[in-house]
Amino acid sequence: MNETIISAHGLTRRYGDFTAVDNIDLDIHTGEIFGLLGTNGAGKTSTLEMLEGLAPASAGTISVFGKHPIKDRKVIRPHQAVMLQEGGFPADLTARETLNMWAGTLSTPLPVDETLARVDLQHRANVRVSALSGGERRRLDLGCAIIGQPKVLFLDEPTTGLDPESRRAAWTMLREINAGGATIVITTHYLEEAEALCDRLAIMHGGRIVTSGTLAEVIAGHHSTIEFAANAPAPAFADMTNDGNRTRVRTHNLQDDLTNLLVWARKNDVVISELDVRDASLESVFLSIADTPASPVNSPSTVNPASAHAPTSTDV
Repeated sequence: MNETIISAHGLTRRYGDFTAVDNIDLDIHTGEIFGLLGTNGAGKTSTLEMLEGLAPASAGTISVFGKHPIKDRKVIRPHQAVMLQEGGFPADLTARETLNMWAGTLSTPLPVDETLARVDLQHRANVRVSALSGGERRRLDLGCAIIGQPKVLFLDEPTTGLDPESRRAAWTMLREINAGGATIVITTHYLEEAEALCDRLAIMHGGRIVTSGTLAEVIAGHHSTIEFAANAPAPAFADMTNDGNRTRVRTHNLQDDLTNLLVWARKNDVVISELDVRDASLESVFLSIADTPASPVNSPSTVNPASAHAPTSTDV
């Protein structure tokens, strides 16, 4: 899983004076599920579009299968699939007709009925797209993405609109696809989804990658929290706040500090209530990043002209 299948260096995307993606480096390994997370407007979708070959970079380099995602699109396209945030299927086609139409554009598609079963739409195969629910249309999007048996699968918010049971069924299917050898790149707002699926992940904020690595690496060094109310002033901790009703302790030594708190309460006959103990988690890391003001990005006037270019006819 150490071989790099997707590589980006100095990747930048600008829209006029606005820099959506600011000089990021990214390496995705063969056979992994890689998660790209971030706050709203962080640059996730713009990054994904460049990796997919759907939009040119303003600066930097991208390699997919060792090829340029736009210039070498004819070579790359048969081996990758993209699931956008919205599919835009013809409303008058049925689910089966939609998959049949899409399969007709592919070199080695899976059987349509098998694909319908994998996304749990076999009982809705003859229903028109216009009559499918939002979650069913999302599963049809996913069916179109997997029917070509891609080696690289890009998924942009794949389980949005799905109920919890359908979401978990989608996770199982994605694990099976990944176990079959496909590399999966996913953006998601569901942190539980990232925790359940991703071998590695990166969190973007303000167009930049703030942290990346395995889940354990991303969480490492982040504080845990202890919150409680007490009928007496709490002992001092290194990082402690009190709003008059509840005390909040941020700690890198959760077990020791929690033990000290409980021992103090027992020795002093203090009643502790509303105790809430939370270890460091992807959610706490994400919220900490989201609460931090994004660093200002370079405007076009401050970027070295030799390192930036406008899209040309060779990029499309």
